[in-house]
Amino acid sequence: MKLQQARRTNPYPWTWEIPAAIAAGALLVMALALHVARAIANVFAGGSFSFPARAGLFSSLGDLLSGDATAGLPVPLGAHAGSGELWFWIVVTELAVLTFLGLVLRWGMRQWGPGRIQGMASPSEADQLLGISRLRRNAAVIRPDLYGKGANS
Repeated sequence: MKLQQARRTNPYPWTWEIPAAIAAGALLVMALALHVARAIANVFAGGSFSFPARAGLFSSLGDLLSGDATAGLPVPLGAHAGSGELWFWIVVTELAVLTFLGLVLRWGMRQWGPGRIQGMASPSEADQLLGISRLRRNAAVIRPDLYGKGANS
């Protein structure tokens, strides 16, 4: 019944708000990954694992992308990564984040996207309805000659 009702109703169509929110979230995660990459690069160069203050989180991105590994950090580091090391860790971290975001997007589209399969039972539901446990529970109805009340006499 629910599947038929879903086919007959005309739900509110997806507009630009949901894709815009997804894109904004992905950009936020990628911006934060830049700071993680800088922190990892500084640790490998002998510095400390530190992040900028909240006020400098986005304002330091320009300097960070230009190769400055100390941009926006509250305390100057004694040892910090050079621009080559910084770019290496930025590329590695951003590729990892893009892979993760792609997997999440793929999962989300399979779960809620327009191409999802509607009306299919989960494996546990199929086992509950068609599996061996139901056959054993209803054995007397299915094979009364073998499992019925007078089968052993």
